[in-house]
Amino acid sequence: MPDLLIELFSEEIPARMQAKAREDLKKLITDGVVEAGLTYASAGAFSTPRRLTLTVEGLTANSPTLREERKGPRTDAPEKAIEGFLRSTGLSMDQLEARDDKKGQVYFAVIEKPGRPATEIVAEVLEKTIRNFPWPKSMRWGEGSLRWVRPLHSILAILTDEAGATVVPLDVDGIKAGDTTRGHRFMAPDVLQVSGYESYAKQLKAAKVMLDPNERAEAIDHDAAQMAFAKGWEVVPDKGLLAEVSGLVEWPVTLMGEIDGEFLDLPPEVLQTSMKEHQKFFSVKNPKTARIEGFVTVANRETADHGATILAGNQKVLSARLSDAKFFWENDLRTVQAHGLEGMGAGLDAVTFHNKLGSQGDRIRRIENLAREIAPLVGAKPDLAAEAARVAKSDLRSEMVYEFPELQGVMGRYYAQKAGLSDAVADACRDHYAPLGPSDAVPSEPVSVAVALADKIDTLTGFWAIDEKPTGSKDPFALRRAALGVIRLVLANELRIEVSKTIRVGLALNAAVDTVTTRDDLLSFFHDRLKVHLRDAGIRHDVIDAVLAMPGSDDLTLVVKRAEALSDFFKTDDGENLIQGFKRANNILTQAEEKDGVEYSFGADPKFAETDEEKALFAALDAAEAKIAPAMADEDFAAAMSAMADLRAPIDAFFEAVQINADNPILRRNRLNLLSRIRQICLDVADLTKIEG
Repeated sequence: MPDLLIELFSEEIPARMQAKAREDLKKLITDGVVEAGLTYASAGAFSTPRRLTLTVEGLTANSPTLREERKGPRTDAPEKAIEGFLRSTGLSMDQLEARDDKKGQVYFAVIEKPGRPATEIVAEVLEKTIRNFPWPKSMRWGEGSLRWVRPLHSILAILTDEAGATVVPLDVDGIKAGDTTRGHRFMAPDVLQVSGYESYAKQLKAAKVMLDPNERAEAIDHDAAQMAFAKGWEVVPDKGLLAEVSGLVEWPVTLMGEIDGEFLDLPPEVLQTSMKEHQKFFSVKNPKTARIEGFVTVANRETADHGATILAGNQKVLSARLSDAKFFWENDLRTVQAHGLEGMGAGLDAVTFHNKLGSQGDRIRRIENLAREIAPLVGAKPDLAAEAARVAKSDLRSEMVYEFPELQGVMGRYYAQKAGLSDAVADACRDHYAPLGPSDAVPSEPVSVAVALADKIDTLTGFWAIDEKPTGSKDPFALRRAALGVIRLVLANELRIEVSKTIRVGLALNAAVDTVTTRDDLLSFFHDRLKVHLRDAGIRHDVIDAVLAMPGSDDLTLVVKRAEALSDFFKTDDGENLIQGFKRANNILTQAEEKDGVEYSFGADPKFAETDEEKALFAALDAAEAKIAPAMADEDFAAAMSAMADLRAPIDAFFEAVQINADNPILRRNRLNLLSRIRQICLDVADLTKIEG
């Protein structure tokens, strides 16, 4: 079985596209050869800035010969039916076979598809892959029609077996496949002839090319950590930057420099952001001073002076960038000192938030009113929450945030501190956007929580008020993220908030026309997001539906406590068996009520009980009722579930021993009313009709 090696060698591929590109190459080629009848043992994809590489081991040398028998019309069928069968098979009349069948003689077609060599199949699949490769952006160059992310220079495509390497016969717009590649652009640019993956990887490593992106990332991470350790410093972790930088170099050479002293008083986030965004530098912290005092840069080549010239050039550019950042910082501080943080944000009245929802200033005033309403519910002082809401977005008018939008909130905290505002207000400036993503920390300080909730609820009620809701996969205003943010704030802080009330306040502030319909629709949207959140936590969707159907479904903390208890209950044998007993009782009762045209919901009397099992069920229901009602009132859902579990055995025994539809109408009615008690007691805990299975 031969091994396949493919390399697509081009000008530099953007780092952000490389991971998906190598996976796309692997999928397109392997799917293509399998569809054509080949099999393989394993496959691996790699990328560098200048190449996409795929190795496929254990590829079959030929596709198998396929023999297919296809049954056709009867031999005495109309001529047009026989002609249609011939067209579908590609055979002529003399190639058909007449065979005896139950209803007479029938034509059969025997179609043989001969196998093909792997070289032929790989050539077809690779050409199709290259011509239809799903780059986010691609370009044409020269006179050809081929599109690629950057000009494609060469194609290496060989099949290697015991006899040696065979070049795949392929020509794509004048680029012929071969068995050669090139090493590092500067340090080893000569042509390399390869005979298989081992030869390829070995020669590339000697030619200063690390093929595996993970190996490059590990080398950068290790060398940077060692350099920092030697000075008693530590590299600030940044997995995203590490992945990006490893996609910018074929032979990483790690260099470390120091930041000029005049910039060390800048906020560390400013230093980190400026170096990351503009220079792709890693930040290095001095743990003794807790300041960012150094940086790590990664060059793409070794030099005679061990990187001194490269480092000096980078240092010069970095100083210019940090000089700009320092200028923005100092200008912003002068604004805060002269006009206060509210003064800095005064211009937001002239900044449109949305043409139907007014300016950013209008939005801030709505958030302020909401924060004042929410504050008592989260343990915050209303005046303090309102003050924090007024200034939380002021940094949007700062020069620093204008240059680095990702620092909004972070800079607000620094400016609030410089303005002499309380720590609670300053923290709220930083934290009110959180949580933005599923891995973000959730604010816990009351003022921060109040403003964060107000911010997100205003966003949701505002866009609901103007009927700009998410549709399908489209969510241009990130409303799903806002709803999930509210849910995480409520659950993480165990808040007991009736979401519908805060929605009503938010809608009123946004002057919504139909508050009842809109409020219900938005609450339903929260429930949908909560379902997603709880499903990710391993709680079944039917369990969530059973809880959401109960009163108090706008108290998200209560909903989750119920769902968790019910979910745990159904993981036990008692829970699974009880639901079957409930469903049996509910089905019999529902059918009887439909047949009789009455509702059996009152009057079950133990004096009409004939069997011991029937009497035992009456007693068990009395005991369960006495436990479940106070347990639910105290939100002791574990105790309520335990009381329900006690019903399992009596219900099972009752159904085994008792005939519900007795001939005696008094007994029948009494037993149906007894089933109604089973149903109602269970429904007091959750709507078990929603449970599947």
